Amino acid sequence: MNRVRVRQHVNPLGIRYQAPIDPIDWEKIYVNANQPLLLDIGCARGQFLIEMAQLEPNCNFLGLEIRKPLVEAANKMRSELGLTNLHYIFCNANTSLKPILSSLPTGILQRVTIQFPDPWFKNRHAKRRVAQPELVAELADSLAPGGTVFLQSDVKFVEIEMCDRFEENSDFHRQSQEWLAENPLPVATERELFTLGKNEPVYRAVFERVRS
Repeated sequence: MNRVRVRQHVNPLGIRYQAPIDPIDWEKIYVNANQPLLLDIGCARGQFLIEMAQLEPNCNFLGLEIRKPLVEAANKMRSELGLTNLHYIFCNANTSLKPILSSLPTGILQRVTIQFPDPWFKNRHAKRRVAQPELVAELADSLAPGGTVFLQSDVKFVEIEMCDRFEENSDFHRQSQEWLAENPLPVATERELFTLGKNEPVYRAVFERVRS
């Protein structure tokens, strides 16, 4: 994938990122809009989804990313590869997730991944982190019963905070209280490979949407 140069950090509380996007007509996005969907929140350059979409053609894949040049480059690569089960959206997930999810067919959303989100280390920047209670609640409303959320980070306090957010919501159950030793998915992100290549730890957890 072509390496587009962008700012590493984007403030999601900036005014330009507060307007939610319009609901989406998924029939215009995917050849088969009724296939099970994996949603990757904060997909960066999108390489993880490109590999997943090729491995699992009977599923649809959607990446959300707040840095517009990365989304444009990822959609260009998707088109060049002819992947009709993959799409990327430029948006702030914390303001646009609700209209995105509300327009999906019921039960389509089967898997969600949040991988190596921007840690925003300072306490005063905690509101900029992606796993806010409102986002967790919106996922609970749309994720199919039995569906999963996969969380991973190389920053331990970030992973703990994300897990705390999901554990606070009674619609989610953590599958194991221990950190997962391996990635349950068949594809690793670029950040995961970089971290493991330095022999540094990756903290992982899976949550299941329990049946009401």
